[in-house]
Amino acid sequence: MKRIVILLLIITGLYILFNQSFQFDGFAFGSNKDGRASLSKTIETIDIKVAGVKTTIIPENRDDVEAVITGKGSLTVKETVNRLVVETKNKMFNWFSFSEKSQLKIYIPEEYNRDMTIQIGSGILNFSGQSMKLNELSLDIGSGNVNIDHLEVNEFTHDGSSGIVKIDTLKTKSSTFDLSSGNLEVNHFTGALKADVSSGRFSMQMDKLNDPIEIDLSSGNVNLDLPDNAEFNLDGEVSSGNISSDFPLTSNGSDKKSLKGTHGSGKNQINVEVSSGNIHIF
Repeated sequence: MKRIVILLLIITGLYILFNQSFQFDGFAFGSNKDGRASLSKTIETIDIKVAGVKTTIIPENRDDVEAVITGKGSLTVKETVNRLVVETKNKMFNWFSFSEKSQLKIYIPEEYNRDMTIQIGSGILNFSGQSMKLNELSLDIGSGNVNIDHLEVNEFTHDGSSGIVKIDTLKTKSSTFDLSSGNLEVNHFTGALKADVSSGRFSMQMDKLNDPIEIDLSSGNVNLDLPDNAEFNLDGEVSSGNISSDFPLTSNGSDKKSLKGTHGSGKNQINVEVSSGNIHIF
């Protein structure tokens, strides 16, 4: 019993020591800190790196980038060569502060139309870009929940290890989705699609089909919701699992290990390969 009490006292003492040592910069509970940087013409990419915070990206009528954090954690906003970096870092022993919920708000110019990278170690991210048209958007997710809506992007890249991602209204010229695990749901999508799903659940609802689709499923489930007037040629291969289509197909030699056929003119190519899992096209 004495050993347990002594151990608890040591842990408590270490926590107090480190908590006092690492809070000298003012990022204590309930405090606000902000950073701001001008968005010069040389900036090609806004690079956002966050972890352990609830982050909201807010486009508005402005010509600079401003970030405001509430709660514990350090914040950096700086320009490096041709990039503008917004980054948060959690301090040691922050896991003891269970009641604290750090929040970060990032204000960006709504007329910004170059590249953006978002790296999320953990936490929650909300990004509504109704007035934005980006050249490239790269989304790298370790874990956490992500909500994105109303974006127009020439090239969209998603790399997700785990977590839940919901995207509503995404218009692209090309897109790549790499899902290791977790859930990814996309509604009102337009553009070319390439998806590699290792495991998890991937749901895609498309408003228009004017581009090729390529899906490689290792395990898990894929639901592909196409518009009623979709015209495509389907080439599906199965090792272990199932591919099904609610669209009537002009058969091109389907069997237990494949599903091949044409719907309508067949002008858009859909290639599907399943190692283990299920793909439903409807």
